[in-house]
Amino acid sequence: MSTPIRVLLADDHTLVRRGVRLILDGEPDLTVVAEAGDGAEAVAKARETPVDLAVLDVAMPRMTGLQAARELSRRLPGLHILILTMYDNEEYFFEALRAGAGGYVLKSVADRDLVEACRAAVRDEPFIYPGAERTLVRSYLERLRRGDGVPERAITEREEEILKLVAEGHTSKEIGELLFISAKTVERHRANLLQKLGMRDRLELTRYAIRAGLIEP
Repeated sequence: MSTPIRVLLADDHTLVRRGVRLILDGEPDLTVVAEAGDGAEAVAKARETPVDLAVLDVAMPRMTGLQAARELSRRLPGLHILILTMYDNEEYFFEALRAGAGGYVLKSVADRDLVEACRAAVRDEPFIYPGAERTLVRSYLERLRRGDGVPERAITEREEEILKLVAEGHTSKEIGELLFISAKTVERHRANLLQKLGMRDRLELTRYAIRAGLIEP
C-alpha cells in the first residue's frame, strides 16, 4: 500500500478541525499529521513537519489562510495547498489561485467534496467546488468583454498583513515584532493604508478588514 498523503490542517475553530480530521483520517490514503489554529502557526508547522498538503481556512487570526498560502508557496514550493472556506466568493477564489492554492472547497459541503479535492490537489489537478465553474467562467468572460480582466488587489500583501493585525487590536510595536519590521515601518504602512483606502482611523480599517474577510465580526 502506498504511503498516505500527509495533511496539515489549519482552522481557528477546534470543532471544525476535529470534524475535518475525522473525514480525512477516515480515508486510507489520507492522514492528518499536524494541526494549526492560525495562519502563522500553519506556516511554522509546515516548516517543521514533513507534509504533502496544507488545508487552510480563509479567516484565521494573525495570518489568514490566503496569506499563509502565499507564504507557504514562497517557502515550500513543492507543498500542495487547498483552501477550505465558508465563503462562496468569486474574489476569494481568484485570490486563492494567486496565492498558490490548487483547490477551493466550501465547508458546507466538505463531507462530500473535501476528500476528492485533497486527492486532486496532490495530483496537481485543480479542484473547484461543484456548481461554481459555470458562474466563475461566465463572470470572467463578462469582465474580459468589459476589458476588466481578473480583479486586482486593492492593497499590497504587506499592507494586508498589517491591516489584519491592526484590526485585531495589535499595537505598532507588536505588529513590528510579529512581522520582523520596525514600529516606524508599521506606522508608515498604516498611513499608506488610510490614504489608499480613503479612511480616517482604526475603526474604519477594522470595518474594511471585516468586509474583506481578513477578520471575523
